[in-house]
Amino acid sequence: MAKKNINEMSFLDHLEDLRWLLVRSSAVIVIMAIVTYAFSDFIFDDIIFGPTHTDFITYRFFCDLAQSLGVTGDICVKDLPFTIQNTSMEGQINVFIWTCITAGFILAFPYILYELWKFISPALYEKEKKGAIGFILMSSVLFFLGVLFGYFVIVPLSINFVATFSVSNVVKNEFNLDSYIGMIKTSVIAAGLFFELPIIIYFLTKLGLVTPNFLRKYRKYAIVIVLIVAAIVTPPDVVSQITVAIPMLIIYEASIFLSVFVEKKKLKNG
Repeated sequence: MAKKNINEMSFLDHLEDLRWLLVRSSAVIVIMAIVTYAFSDFIFDDIIFGPTHTDFITYRFFCDLAQSLGVTGDICVKDLPFTIQNTSMEGQINVFIWTCITAGFILAFPYILYELWKFISPALYEKEKKGAIGFILMSSVLFFLGVLFGYFVIVPLSINFVATFSVSNVVKNEFNLDSYIGMIKTSVIAAGLFFELPIIIYFLTKLGLVTPNFLRKYRKYAIVIVLIVAAIVTPPDVVSQITVAIPMLIIYEASIFLSVFVEKKKLKNG
């Protein structure tokens, strides 16, 4: 049976398409999660617990950068005084399963974008439909850049901050395994999705829900929010906070530039 034209599709038809989008995407995520099982030792020992070692690449980079800039203060990470413990019988099993699923989601993200494009493409013009490859490629690149930013910048800086913070010498830091893994997953996925902001702004501008003037008007609030986030997730030193804040501000400015481009194109086409 031929696929219906979008004008002929009812609300239930759209729901049916959405249901199959979720089914196929979930199936690919599960397949990717099974694939990651073969690399579970590397994922946990070298990736998940990599930032717990003082010789992690980010700590060495900031130490070398601070020394080259002549920054005074204890920038170099010499010790991370904390331990990770499991306090529930099924804790490690749950962490293992959900970590594989999270890794599966990250690996399957380009396919999820492909399914999303298939879902929205009937509402687009023929010229816009030809941009499928560009949309999937650009969105995937931005997402993976965000994931890398979250892992190599936000995660180690956050770990260093919470590991060295103490209200008293009497208190020892013994983090729960689920809490530690949850922090990594949240930081990585949130950063990946935040880097999708230009793509989101592109479509919102096309729909007329966002304008360049709106983004410029609330730029000062965005800057304050970014600086607050940078201050929360990093140690109390300027170098770390700037390192986190600058890429996030660049993403916001890129979104404004993209919104201006879309707005001019809409005016040109009438």
